[in-house]
Formats: sequence, C-alpha cells, structure tokens
Amino acid sequence: MSGLDIPEVIDSGDVTEWSDTVDVVVLGAGIGGCCAAVDAASHGASVIVLERSAAAGGTTCMAGGHFYLGGGTAVQQATGHPDSAEEMIKYITAVSRDPEPDKIRAYCEDSVEHFDWLESLGFEFERSYYPEKAVIQPQTQGLMFTGNEKVWPFKDQAVPAPRGHKVPVEGDTGGAGMVIELLVKRLGELNVPIRYEVGGRRLVVDDSGAVVGVQYKEGRTEGFIRATNVVIAAGGFVMNPDMVAEHVPQLAEKPFTLGSTYDDGLGIRMGVSVGARLKHMDQAFITAPVYPPSVLLTGIIVNKEAKRFVAEDSYHSRTSGFVMDQTDRVAYLIVDEAHMERPEFPLAPFIDGWETVEEMADGLGLDRAALVSTLERYNTYAVDGEDPDLHKSPEFLAPQDRGPWAAFDMSLGKALYAGFTIGGMATTVDGAVLNESGSVIPGLYAAGACAANLAQDGKGYASGTQLGEGSYFGRRAGRSAAAHT
Repeated sequence: MSGLDIPEVIDSGDVTEWSDTVDVVVLGAGIGGCCAAVDAASHGASVIVLERSAAAGGTTCMAGGHFYLGGGTAVQQATGHPDSAEEMIKYITAVSRDPEPDKIRAYCEDSVEHFDWLESLGFEFERSYYPEKAVIQPQTQGLMFTGNEKVWPFKDQAVPAPRGHKVPVEGDTGGAGMVIELLVKRLGELNVPIRYEVGGRRLVVDDSGAVVGVQYKEGRTEGFIRATNVVIAAGGFVMNPDMVAEHVPQLAEKPFTLGSTYDDGLGIRMGVSVGARLKHMDQAFITAPVYPPSVLLTGIIVNKEAKRFVAEDSYHSRTSGFVMDQTDRVAYLIVDEAHMERPEFPLAPFIDGWETVEEMADGLGLDRAALVSTLERYNTYAVDGEDPDLHKSPEFLAPQDRGPWAAFDMSLGKALYAGFTIGGMATTVDGAVLNESGSVIPGLYAAGACAANLAQDGKGYASGTQLGEGSYFGRRAGRSAAAHT
C-alpha cells in the first residue's frame, strides 16, 4: 500500500453493530486531542478517546515544553514585559503566510485565559525570564523570546515581547509530557476513557455525507463507535515517506524527522476521504541552530555565491528556512578569531580555520573576490552598528576583521537539520473541518498537527506555536463538538 492511499468511507447503513455510542469520539491523545476531550467532557458531552500507541502524548512528549502565549500573561507581568493582544495580533499576522484573521484574533485575545487554564491543570510557569539568545531555556525559566519578534522587519511592525512560556521542567526535550500527564489525570476525573493501542481507521458517514462514527482497530479485531461528532487529532505526516516526498521534499532525504511513529498522516487522509480541504501542505519547520553561543551571530552567513541572504540574528528556523532557498542548499557561517566560540552541541559542524579570507574562499570553494567583497561591506557598516542590507540588530553587529577566520557548515546534508510538517486540514475557528467549497463537513472536527490553524510558514514559525495553538484550538474543537450534540 502507498502512504498516499485514502481510506474508504463506510456507509452507516452497512454497520450492523456499534460497540459504543457517544457524543464525541477523539482520535489521538496528544495535546490537541486531550484538550479537545477535556473541554468536550467539561461541557457535558460523553467522550471516548482512541490512541494508537500504548501511552498518551504522541509527539507532544518530545517537545521541550514551550507554549506561545501573550497578551499580558502572569509571567509577562511578573517579569516586566508588557504585551497586549493587539501587538500579538500584529506580530502573528506579519509572520503568517496566509493569515486567518478570526483565528489569530481569537488566539491572541484568549491567550491570557488559555494561560490560566493551563495552570489550572495543576502547575505554574515559573515567574522568571531568560534573556539570552537560545533555542530553549536551559533550566526552568518561565519566559523567553522564541520567535522573530526582535528581528527586522517584524520589530517595526509590532512591539516586541517574549511569548515563549516553558513548563517548569529542566532540559530541552520532554517537558510537555508533564502537561499530558495532567490532562490524562483530568480526563480520569471527568470519567473519559482513553483506549490505548486502539486506532481509528475509517470514518462512517450517513446518507447525507455527515460523519456519524468511526471504525477502529484493536489488535486484530475491528469495531465501530457511533458518535455525533468525531475530532481527528492524530498528528502530522512527517513519518510518512510518501506524503513527505509528495508535499515537503525538503524533509524527504537528509533531515532528522521530529515525530512519533504514528505521525503518518492517517488522520489527514481520513479527513480527505470525506472531502476535507488541505492547507499549507508544502510548509515545514526545519532547523539546525548555530546558537548558542550567541556571539556566533555577529558573524556572517553566506551562500554558494558568497553572498549574505538572511539576517544572522533571525530565529533559528527562519535562518534555516532561508538556507533551504539557496543554491544546492549550501550555506556557511563565518566568524573571525575575536568572535569564535565552539557550540556545546554543534549541529552545524566546524569546517576549518584560515589565515586569510582568500584562503578561506578556496577552502570553501567560493569565489575569492565575492567573499572578500561581502565581508568588507559587512565590516564597513558593522563598525558603526549598521546593516543596510539585511538590518541585523546592532547587538549582533561586529566587524569580522581579526584573522584567522573560521567557518561552520550550515548546508543541508552537513548540518544536522531536524523538522516536522505544518500543513493539515482547513478548519473554522472552532475546529470544524471545511471542504473544498469552504462549507463545514457535518460531524467532523480537527485539532493539533493535522489541522491548519495559525498559518506560519517555516520562516515565521515561533517555538511554542504547536503546543500553544494545538491546545487552544483543541479546546475550541471539543467545546464546539459538545455544543453540537
């Protein structure tokens, strides 16, 4: 079978026996699915959650634990970082590829409430701020910049504010698992069963085309659950080689994929089986951070033509997105001796050092005159704290004129890139799945990585968006599904 195969729908008239009848069945117990189930049950619906793996969490449990939230959260207030929903709206709109104003406004205006709801699960974000340029806070600091808020042109379009809220777990992986544990506990209190190692396989529809249930598989047995609404929260498609090759070939060969075994796109393909429209399927988050240490960002990043092409102080996924646009996806970070430090975990490998820029050009296979010209132009303006070409912030501007010079390899296939998919089903602000004509498919909702909500592309993505919007729009989907039973 091809990973592009669309599951066949089942006519409800052909189902002879239903194992269960509920208001809402949720497919997937990641952040989106668990939040959908909690809110659906909290609003009076009977709910069952089906999870293909032996434990809840999915890809969520691989995340470091950033939630992108703002508008004046308790952590922002406690650390002296004023923010407003309006500035957050401006920023997310600016970095979005195809912004959906109703979703952006809802997410930003409800951000403080959503922050409070997350803490009501039984934890607190630490009221502390991490000021350095990093991928994630090294300890349990509650807040840091996780996007391009301070990067041109966005810093001129919205007042910058840090919005990367990290759960109080040390380290850069697995922090979000704590939230999943608390959600599972809440589901237990709400008497919502999670049936593990049970996967939704096909959707059941009635004569009008409305979704009225799901076929599941448990081991070698199959069964059917009748439901007024089905919420698909079954993850992305990064672990499906056929779908990746079809939609995001930049992830097809060399990057390390960030996903769980079951991020195979089945939920998305189930949606397509009943006519769901897909959005942003060609977009991916892909990155190989060159920082920390942040001093490396005072250097220059050049392509195969020895030209700069991105402001080096951009958030790591933005920089990486621009690398993917270059000839042969080749790029090098160049620094002089005064600004050379070795990263503790060098995802972009150190190549070598050279006594002259000309020797470095030869070593990298670049045109000598082009590299000399690029470096000289950068240095001429950097000494005055200016960057007329790419508008890098002054704090990361410094002449690279004290040899020897060093280079790190940011090229695809040399640097250790990792990524995940962004595209999914088109939905309303309340998670109802839309068809090609823009109409709602009755009985079907989507949340998490299989839904397209905040339409940031890889160059505009901010860490914490997946957990932030997955949990928020998951809640909306569950609430709406409960209201339409």
